[in-house]
Amino acid sequence: MATAATLPVVGPGARDLLRRAGTLAPVLAVVALLLVPGGGGAQGGTGGTGTVADAASGLLVLICLVRVVRGGARPLTRTAAVVLGLPVLGICLAAITSNDPASSLPGVARYVQVFVLVPAAVLLTVRDRRDFAVVAWALVGLALLQGAVGVAQYLTGTGASYQGEDIRAVGTFGATDVMGMATVVSYGLVVVTGIALGSGPGRARTAALVCAGLLFLPLVLSFSRGAWIATAVACALQLLLAGARRAVRVGLAAGALGVVLVGGLGIGSDLVEERVASITRVTAAPDQSVTDRYTMWAAAGEMWRAEPLTGVGLKGFPQYRDAHASVALSSGSDTAGAGAAFQRQPLLSPHNMYLLVLSEQGLVGLLALAGSWAALLVGALRRRGGFGPGSGAGSGAGSGAGADCALVATGLLVWQFTDFFYADIGGPSTVLMSVVLGLAAWWSLVGARRA
Repeated sequence: MATAATLPVVGPGARDLLRRAGTLAPVLAVVALLLVPGGGGAQGGTGGTGTVADAASGLLVLICLVRVVRGGARPLTRTAAVVLGLPVLGICLAAITSNDPASSLPGVARYVQVFVLVPAAVLLTVRDRRDFAVVAWALVGLALLQGAVGVAQYLTGTGASYQGEDIRAVGTFGATDVMGMATVVSYGLVVVTGIALGSGPGRARTAALVCAGLLFLPLVLSFSRGAWIATAVACALQLLLAGARRAVRVGLAAGALGVVLVGGLGIGSDLVEERVASITRVTAAPDQSVTDRYTMWAAAGEMWRAEPLTGVGLKGFPQYRDAHASVALSSGSDTAGAGAAFQRQPLLSPHNMYLLVLSEQGLVGLLALAGSWAALLVGALRRRGGFGPGSGAGSGAGSGAGADCALVATGLLVWQFTDFFYADIGGPSTVLMSVVLGLAAWWSLVGARRA
């Protein structure tokens, strides 16, 4: 029989499902609206995209605020308020000390939306583990739909351009946001891995395994090296937390699946092999994308050394990039395919969240933002075995009342923090990252203590 902490495929009854769906509708709307193709480019750094999902996230925050005011009770514990509000310190300080405070104001709004308001709204909207389950499975549903579009793009040659062919799986995000589908599919894969490794009912674990098999292929066909690395790290940690026996079984199954899909069926095998090999080619004949990335990383480091405490200001990276980058940096990246004409995409951020924050917000901003993230991860890991004192919290993630939620929350956090070494905020999928952070924050700061 399922415990209160497992992630069931469906709720206990139609009435309960309708009630939960009504309460969670603002969050689910943000997730669902990411299926709507975006009309703009994927701006890096603090750039906004103005998608309908972004608008829905604003409505989510407003609805949550109304609920809090009507409730009249203190919505967050002191610890939760400090952890979620800590990034505001670095954001506001960087804006105040910026050489152009007016141009930094949009960056303030974007950072507060992405890292404070939307995660807090999700945390306050999710009430218990069944709500957590509904949102988690909504992420999986979005990943399956985006992945299906991506696989169809590869098979029909209607994807984004990759090595001269329109075969890169990008889902509905388009050629200007090639990381969008890879991010969504990765979230779904991490969620179902946590459910499959948890202690839920057999039908939930079976459904999760099926979904994992379906999501593996679109992730491969995204040709996103950063998403591959982050997914491997997150799933490996989930396997370790679940226990050695389960880790071996799932690892063998995943390896066999990879051999069948990529090796046996030959789906993108040559291109995947070349893409994997390019990860290690940093100094020996790297491709231009690798050269650009490391050049921008170096430029971000130079900006930080010029303004070590508060950085050059929010949205300042594009303005100061050319003054600090070497001649090895190209003028932009080529994008085409997936229904879009060829265009040159400007390089407006270092594609490393930590270096972006360090360059624009300085050491104070990085410590504030990374400190908030570290607190969430520590909370998820500490509570992975149960509800709290006396509940078997030290028994490990493979057993105990909170096993499924803990594995999902920890995996999502580890995936995001690993991916931040290769990507930063920007593009339509950024708002989904906010939902993911809020879902994980609920477990880290609230959910593990609730029966």
